Amino acid sequence: MAKSGREERTSSVDLGFVEETESWRLLSRFFPSKVGGKPAWLDLKSVPTASELACGVCGKPTVFLLQVYSPRTEQTTCFHRTVFVFCCRTAACHARNSGACFRVFRSQLPRLNDFYGFEPPDEDTPPAEDEVWQAEKVWNLCCVCGCGGAKACARCHQARYCGKAHQVLDWKAGHKVACGAEDSSLPTSHVQLLFPEFDLVTEPEEWREEEEETEDAGKDEEEKLREYEEYMRQLRHNQDRGGGAGLQERDLEAAARQETEEDQQFRVFRRRVRKEPEQVLRYDLGGAPLWVSRQHVPGTKDIPDCPCGAPRQLEFQVMPQLLNYLQVDSLKDSIDWGTLAVYTCVNSCDKGTAYHPEFLWKQDYSETALTGAP
Repeated sequence: MAKSGREERTSSVDLGFVEETESWRLLSRFFPSKVGGKPAWLDLKSVPTASELACGVCGKPTVFLLQVYSPRTEQTTCFHRTVFVFCCRTAACHARNSGACFRVFRSQLPRLNDFYGFEPPDEDTPPAEDEVWQAEKVWNLCCVCGCGGAKACARCHQARYCGKAHQVLDWKAGHKVACGAEDSSLPTSHVQLLFPEFDLVTEPEEWREEEEETEDAGKDEEEKLREYEEYMRQLRHNQDRGGGAGLQERDLEAAARQETEEDQQFRVFRRRVRKEPEQVLRYDLGGAPLWVSRQHVPGTKDIPDCPCGAPRQLEFQVMPQLLNYLQVDSLKDSIDWGTLAVYTCVNSCDKGTAYHPEFLWKQDYSETALTGAP
């Protein structure tokens, strides 16, 4: 995911796509970018605790969403570097344009470290079990979500949990029967909580500015004018049906301009992703997000500085297409977003804990984009 050689490309963006792969390829030692399943921690000891991962709305533990391996080889402390994103599984916590139910952490290591070899691992051969140094072997991890598991089952003292919430889930899912049993044939519990697991692979975006201009020129001025006039008629019609004094002409004009601007922004978004409609992530370190709306776009003051004092910059954005792979559709409430923009320390500092909290900005679709954009 590093940005080497990008000056030769018109676009500075790397696109992320999900692919199925063998589970061993997503182990920590292979430094994966991945979606779903349990996190493949980078630093294998000081993983985030349940309190650090708590949803800012309901307080329950968030669940691993994805991680992006993005080393900065020009910094000795960032030879290995991964950004992790977590979110709450409770749909009701996903309030409109609010990132309170998400958590983001950045972890990094120098090339010479306590966990991984100096040379890259063999990626063509599955490692032997005794060669795999996973976080589970050096740190107590929750058997449900793979995060810090400070709590142990009081009966068997083997199963570990990040807190009471996941212990209850595991107990109901089958640990109640299997706990302490001598019969090894009893099935182990399996909580249906994690998102489906995929490899996250990237490739450069092939896009040029003139392509967008050419497509936009294909829509003549008469068609744009017809859309504008139709919207004005609809506004007047709604006011007449509502009774009472109608909007002034200048108010109608202002409302129409706002609507058409929203339509235009959504069209920009759709045109840009049309070539690669399956993209689930856009990596553009130091760039600007591709917004789905002109509403709820952050200003400089909306992105908090890193605790080290340095500003944060965009690292990547998560696209709405990822929702298609997460199995979160529901007849009631569903997890949803327009885009998730992840901002990280511009200096990628190494002050504080092994997992540095970073910032996420959630933008949802505007109502116009969902109902009116052609």
